[in-house]
Amino acid sequence: MLDVIHFILAGVVVGFCVGVTGVGGGSLMTPILIGLFKIEPHVAIGTDLLYAAISKFCGSMVHAKKLNIIWPLVIFLSLGSIPASFATTWVLDHYLSQSTHYKMVLTMFLGFMLTITGISIIFRPQIEKFFSKYRKPNSVDTAIDPNAISKNKRIYIIIMGVILGVFVTLSSVGAGAFGIMALIIMFPNMPMIRIIGSDVVHAVLLTLVAGLGHMSSGNVDFHLLMWLLVGSIPAIVVGTLLSSRMPEKLIRRILGVTLFALGVNFIINPIKAKPVKAETAQVIMHTAHTTHQV
Repeated sequence: MLDVIHFILAGVVVGFCVGVTGVGGGSLMTPILIGLFKIEPHVAIGTDLLYAAISKFCGSMVHAKKLNIIWPLVIFLSLGSIPASFATTWVLDHYLSQSTHYKMVLTMFLGFMLTITGISIIFRPQIEKFFSKYRKPNSVDTAIDPNAISKNKRIYIIIMGVILGVFVTLSSVGAGAFGIMALIIMFPNMPMIRIIGSDVVHAVLLTLVAGLGHMSSGNVDFHLLMWLLVGSIPAIVVGTLLSSRMPEKLIRRILGVTLFALGVNFIINPIKAKPVKAETAQVIMHTAHTTHQV
């Protein structure tokens, strides 16, 4: 019962941060599950991916209703990210899942993405200000139809999708803050609300596909997922309603610094598989030898 309360509280904290700042879902949830609750990295990542897909779905419906989504952009991102996610899941299942370096690889990728996400959150105003210099006066890059996106940009968008597909599947982090920063750089004339709307919808698709891939590998704890959602969904609503009254910039900066520090910690101190005890190793070798003789 105590674990259930802790899971709900974790959902409340993460959901409130998402509601106030718009970021921090996957970036904050996975480190909490690994660091505080000692959940295995692959289970934390798999569970968080489905958590992100479900929690972001509500936001995507709001953006769709307000026509904030540029569907060609979502499609080109998905052309890169979805196949990349499938490929990454296949590699994890066939090559890494049985390796003693499995946990270390996942936590190091997680640390890298947390570091990048933290930097993008901290310096987002400066990044936006820098690329605002490249905005053309009286020009809005809306990309209403596929023809509005040049062939060169289509290639870059697909490549960006591939990168997101690999890293999000490995870490559950990056579909939000990192994706938005990349789109700001590529489309400096596009209205911010449309960048956010398009990124949220793509994040729902990518995290759902990646989460289902992890689920097929047995990396999702549905009991944990249920209680996280119980806490986070109401908190997202409350955080959204209170966002105009909260010090959003201060919370965002604290969140960014926290994610950066967690990322550096995971890179320096990745979680490693526990070494097999000598007695256990002898039993395994004896069993294997007996089986071979039979």
